[in-house]
Amino acid sequence: MAIAVLTLLLTRNLFSVIVLSGIYSFLMATILVALDAVDVAMTEASVGAGISTVLLLGALSLCKSEEATPAHKPWLPLAVSLSVGALLVYGALGLPGFNDTAAPMHQNVVPRYMQNEVDVPNVVTAVLASFRGYDTLGETTVVFTAGAGLIALLRRRKKIEPVESGRKDDA
Repeated sequence: MAIAVLTLLLTRNLFSVIVLSGIYSFLMATILVALDAVDVAMTEASVGAGISTVLLLGALSLCKSEEATPAHKPWLPLAVSLSVGALLVYGALGLPGFNDTAAPMHQNVVPRYMQNEVDVPNVVTAVLASFRGYDTLGETTVVFTAGAGLIALLRRRKKIEPVESGRKDDA
């Protein structure tokens, strides 16, 4: 994944960027499978690598294949991005370990999910359908709206040629 990101940073060809983004999404999906988050991995593979790649390739067909060189050096956006990244890393240092069973999450949240307050035998389905139902509905609405907007942008309209109104008189 690090190689894909570094190559993305250095590549100016937009087709290569789209393909590398799809590869990155597939690699992220494999990591999510290794973390036993198969449902999230399937979503990442289908949306991140599948649909996004196809839609970006469709958008690329309407523009140039090379990224334009910026008129100025983007030092301010780079500084802001690095600052936010440093703050996120600093904030993550205070979190409990990944497998710490004494973490507050495992003491409060997990037992509630494991009680399975809804009549669904699968914990993941219970969380997605019951606890995150509105969130899932919102995500579906956002994806649908983005797809409809992209289709509206990519749709090509045929130019209507003006019809000549002059008649030829028969003699």
